[in-house]
Amino acid sequence: VDQMDWATLQTTVASCQACDLCAYRQQPVFGVGDVQADWMFIGDPQVEAEGQQGEPFVGQAKTLLDNMLKAVGVRRQGLPPVEGQSHLAQAYLTCAVKCRPPAGRNPEATELGMCAGYLSRQVALAKPKVILAMGRFAIQSLLGSTDPMGKLRGTVHEFQGVPVVVTYHPTNLLRTSADKAKAWADLVLALKVAQA
Repeated sequence: VDQMDWATLQTTVASCQACDLCAYRQQPVFGVGDVQADWMFIGDPQVEAEGQQGEPFVGQAKTLLDNMLKAVGVRRQGLPPVEGQSHLAQAYLTCAVKCRPPAGRNPEATELGMCAGYLSRQVALAKPKVILAMGRFAIQSLLGSTDPMGKLRGTVHEFQGVPVVVTYHPTNLLRTSADKAKAWADLVLALKVAQA
């Protein structure tokens, strides 16, 4: 895996049989966006719609994330430039687990471990300036930590030499709007890191 290019990696993920999640896979959620983006967003396992569409961050979570990105001058590939902001930084979005666990259950540690090599290679290929780990399983995959998010937020961590900022998944922010101010602080921290 550590020698694969983007195309080979994506093909390998699509045909992966390393754990039982492949039996439930509609489409793997490999990633979307600019593969050389300065910003990389890694989310928790997908909701059903993500597994159907093969994209991370869909529906209302996608809309919220797009608004968050726009607020710090970042956009996903494929979105039209905003007037007066034609030089926005690009984002690459992916998930910690490439196949959706059945019945909306949380991924097991072994399942996170099976996808860890793929995620590691995506980071190595993209070479982002900053990673945002969005949710506890993304955090666990990147940092190997099960500490509460409140303990990990506000500090710049590291994965493969790339700065990592911990924050909430947009789906959680839709449920708990009080955390939006905290997520904004996390984005501002990531912006400082990306511009350093």
